Amino acid sequence: MSLPQPRAILEVTHPVTWFPPMWAYACGVVSAGVALGERWVLIIVGVMLAGPLICGTSQVVNDWFDRHVDAINEPHRPIPSGRIPGQWGLWLAIIWTLASLALATVLGVWGFLAAVFGLILAWAYSAPPTRLKRNGWWGNSAVAICYEGVPWFTGVVVMAGVFPDWRIIAVALLYSIGAHGIMTLNDFKSVEGDRQMGLGSLPVKLGVDRAAKLACWVMAIPQLFVVALLLLWGAPIYAAAVAALLVVQIGLMVRLLKRPKELAPWYNATGITLYVSGMMVTAFALGSMDLMAS
Repeated sequence: MSLPQPRAILEVTHPVTWFPPMWAYACGVVSAGVALGERWVLIIVGVMLAGPLICGTSQVVNDWFDRHVDAINEPHRPIPSGRIPGQWGLWLAIIWTLASLALATVLGVWGFLAAVFGLILAWAYSAPPTRLKRNGWWGNSAVAICYEGVPWFTGVVVMAGVFPDWRIIAVALLYSIGAHGIMTLNDFKSVEGDRQMGLGSLPVKLGVDRAAKLACWVMAIPQLFVVALLLLWGAPIYAAAVAALLVVQIGLMVRLLKRPKELAPWYNATGITLYVSGMMVTAFALGSMDLMAS
């Protein structure tokens, strides 16, 4: 059996998708509010684990079990195009999973357990019998928590060495909920294939227009709660910064809703940048509160 092309192996891990969990891990590191000291190794390992390994694993698993859908939507992808031949897509998913678990041991017990949880959801999202992506509500929730909540939690626990303060967990969960809307927008590119293959993404279930409106609400409301919580916790400057970023997002959402399927990629490049900027602002706010000492 022929071997997969090296460039195709990189492509099937979808490097562009690595950024959200890597960024969320960095938010966790910042929100821990502890001195970095000699923890740089843990930061680098955590970023590599969140992005190229665990997120990369999820992408390979998804491409393998979606190869028939991709043959309709995106036949140029490495697996349906044959650049990753035979069963190599499955073997790469297994190899990436084992490599992720091996590296996760460096992050201690909590870091390893978080990696296990993320990998379980990565497989459950795409692989039968669970195949959570068949239902847009469950599938998007699994991806959102893995992209935002789990790496944020891991960054905190690895840096601080203790279970995170409830305020950090609350904020990480809120941004995970908001990421559900981001995942909905991401599904717009594959509506036709999803419909043909019986995948119940929210654009298929609700229609593109209704799904876009829902995504905007789901992205905006958690950020409003974050603003309110920051004000409650005595961080008005940070709250104002997050609110300002949200106002600009809402302006972009107004344009998005006019032609959601066409403009979803544009919003992913603009509105989502503002969304994750608000995440880091919030992380600095939490880090300044010295929560680990409370």
